[in-house]
Amino acid sequence: MSSDRSAWDLPEIAAYQSGRGIIRIPCEQDVPFTSRVRELVDTPEFQRLQHISQLGLVVRVYPGATHTRFEHALGVYHNAVRYLAHLSRNERFTSLCTQKDAELLLVAALLHDLGHWPFCHPIEDMALDSIPDHEEFAHQFLMGETELNRVLKSEWQIDPADVLDILVPRRKSSTRSLLRSILSGPIDIDKMDYLDRDSLHAGVPYGRNFDRNRLITSLTVNEAGDGLAITSKGKTAAELMVFARYVMFSEVYWHHAVRSATSMFARSFYELRDRLDLQAFFRQRESESIADMREAAKGSNCESLVEGLLGSKRALFKRVVEYSAVDDPEIYERLAHRPFEDLIPITQKLQQILQQEFHVSTNPHQILIDAPPPKREVQFKIDVLYTKDQKFRSLTSVSPVVEALAHRQFDDYVKKVRLFVAPELVDQLNEEIIEQAISRLSF
Repeated sequence: MSSDRSAWDLPEIAAYQSGRGIIRIPCEQDVPFTSRVRELVDTPEFQRLQHISQLGLVVRVYPGATHTRFEHALGVYHNAVRYLAHLSRNERFTSLCTQKDAELLLVAALLHDLGHWPFCHPIEDMALDSIPDHEEFAHQFLMGETELNRVLKSEWQIDPADVLDILVPRRKSSTRSLLRSILSGPIDIDKMDYLDRDSLHAGVPYGRNFDRNRLITSLTVNEAGDGLAITSKGKTAAELMVFARYVMFSEVYWHHAVRSATSMFARSFYELRDRLDLQAFFRQRESESIADMREAAKGSNCESLVEGLLGSKRALFKRVVEYSAVDDPEIYERLAHRPFEDLIPITQKLQQILQQEFHVSTNPHQILIDAPPPKREVQFKIDVLYTKDQKFRSLTSVSPVVEALAHRQFDDYVKKVRLFVAPELVDQLNEEIIEQAISRLSF
């Protein structure tokens, strides 16, 4: 398709630039809300996201973090419009992507979390058989006989299968890879929103301390034509984004109390999953899934776990020890990146050692091991274009900040192995006893 600017006639970009036909979301974002966007948003499949929180269990530690997947989806779509408004002036981008490709990106941005269910990430991280990825679960909403399917075809003239291909890659092409890198890559519209939004609602500054506008105006296409790059003027903003993500993982997403809540949920879900109608669970509002878990837990071994996490009185487990890849590599490597099912017998053996050798009266549901899941985070790999000589260099090679974080996997810095115990055991257990017991474990 010609790279002539007249070929780009997106009403969403026009609304963004004129400030007309918008809705307002935090923090002071004017989101273009055209009639065809409204048609998508008003479908039952999208409206369900109003009842699923963005951060789930984080709210047990950061009380303000009650924002929803619905709000986040609108923010990601807003970023897609902003990216396209800039990239539509880039001849290489418009030679690779048609207006229909741009429209596909807008729709994929709006629907990228379509398949999320309540507490989706903690469940996915467990890597249990028969639990689909949330992107795969989106297939039922996109490809079934749904209102969303109808709107995509009638209002956007977009094949739902193409949307699914962006969310769950199947077709290989430079154009599709470029679109996917905008949605899920080093400097993508998803991270650009969640770092800012999660930081805002959690009440911390860490995810908001980088220059988004500078980063967006530095966007370009990489040398291969299959992904985003930045020009050198965006280098500092990119470095700050890398650090913002690092600190948000360290201080919010993997805060020790957040991981205590996550461990409590994971063990509860593992024990109760056969008592739950999972197909119904995945389609429920968060409040309904909480009610179902509490009902299923009644009379079970993990009832106190569920009630301490999801009941009327908060009673999170307490951290006793933690091990990092940097300071405690031997223990870390033996426990990290295992499927959740592998940790259950290790926890049971540890409980037996504590009971038999250290005379600590306990049961297996009072001790929890939390470890980084098998799936790792997307690494920050992006090229920088130096316009003076028109040469691309990796950000890692030209940035001491990013290079320092690249020496080890991102996960190894921010995700630790931790052991949590029920509050009533804190007086009986200390770090010394736990470490002696762990030293007796055979893996």
